[in-house]
Amino acid sequence: MKQSLKTWLAFWTTSWIITTLGLMVWLSFGTHLKIAVIGGILTIAIADAFSDALGVHISEESDKKNKTKEIRESTFATFIAKFLVAMTFAIPVLMFESLLTATIVSAIRGLLLLSILSWYIAKRQKKSPLHGIFEHVGIAVIVIIVTYFVGIFISDTFGG
Repeated sequence: MKQSLKTWLAFWTTSWIITTLGLMVWLSFGTHLKIAVIGGILTIAIADAFSDALGVHISEESDKKNKTKEIRESTFATFIAKFLVAMTFAIPVLMFESLLTATIVSAIRGLLLLSILSWYIAKRQKKSPLHGIFEHVGIAVIVIIVTYFVGIFISDTFGG
């Protein structure tokens, strides 16, 4: 696999996991409504996927070396990958009766994926995986905690 593709996968996978988890946690604890969480995930899957795909498209167009076919492939791949990754977070919400359980399962799954990605990167760089795992998962946990408190604050403040 080319280095540019590995970089692309690492960056976008991390971004998609943290963005979707942050929104999911915020909506779960801010509204306590499955419909809001599913709607938020679907919104992220569509709007953020289009946004990321357009960003990649424009970035690729700015490089005169890129051909139209490569630009289209990058744009399409970004949209599909973002859409599918985000939509996988809806599965626990649909599977479990409890929104809390679904949110915890999604958070664990997201943190596990980040751990695996961090381990892989560290191994390729011949470094200790623990440092990378703790750093990357730690940042994701901070996002989860902050969005949890934002959700509680909005719920308490606006009666959600």
